[in-house]
Amino acid sequence: MHKGKRPHTAGHLAAAFLTLTLVACNTEQATTVDASKEAALANVDAMSREHARDTTEPSPAAEIAPLRPVVSQSMAYTEHQDELVYGYFSAPADMFEPLPAVIMIHEWWGLNDNIRAMADRLAGEGYIVFAVDLFNGKVATSPGEARVLMTQAIEDPEAANENIRAAFNFVSSTAGAPRIGVIGWCFGGGWSLNAARLFPEELDASVIYYGQVTDDEELLRPIGAPILGLFGAEDTGINVESVRAFEAALGRLRKNHEVHIYPGVGHAFANPTGTNYNAAAAEDAWRRTLEFLDLHLSIGET
Repeated sequence: MHKGKRPHTAGHLAAAFLTLTLVACNTEQATTVDASKEAALANVDAMSREHARDTTEPSPAAEIAPLRPVVSQSMAYTEHQDELVYGYFSAPADMFEPLPAVIMIHEWWGLNDNIRAMADRLAGEGYIVFAVDLFNGKVATSPGEARVLMTQAIEDPEAANENIRAAFNFVSSTAGAPRIGVIGWCFGGGWSLNAARLFPEELDASVIYYGQVTDDEELLRPIGAPILGLFGAEDTGINVESVRAFEAALGRLRKNHEVHIYPGVGHAFANPTGTNYNAAAAEDAWRRTLEFLDLHLSIGET
């Protein structure tokens, strides 16, 4: 069911989230923040191992054309240290009225051509897609550069939170999207979950491709958005045990969720530029993604 006008409530709910998870007002909160940051930094090490042999060179699988013509352009949507930050906006060329929107969050490489291609591909399915830039204009071309950029984002989580809030405000207020989802891969998969925590009552869907997850029920409890999680059984960075614990916590909290773990594939199985790319798993995950978004972002849903 449509949850009403988002812009009037987003700031209040985001502030409540930040009070819970980022401001060390007491010992328990400080412990939660420290533990979350420690886990995030450990995830940087894990991603460094997983992507050590990967490149950002496109492959034929990364060049799949959208099902329908799309229009796209870079758009400024926020600022960082007095500099404009540009995201990538893509929408069907025949759009005559506001459509559901999907905020797309890049992998640890940054907002590169591969993410722009994925934004166009998803827009071709009938969505407004806005790919954010959590690296503030920087794009990695090597694992070493990516590690630095990911670490910087983790060291300043409030800047990333503010970035995602600005993107949410852009698609809801400027683009007029009646429903909003979020999707992310790897580094972006973890932030897709964080976005669901930032907007516990306003976000309509969250898709997590092999991103960092948690089984902390206090962090997961406020989430109202349905969650789709897609993971690889051989992923040594986001291991199966952590995914199963996340799934169990969502179940105990009676959250609307689907979690799929693909046997025999590792981290970044859906990234066609990586050494772990698996076409069968990637295609099935994309099918599930489209079905999930259609179910929860469809304007006709009541």
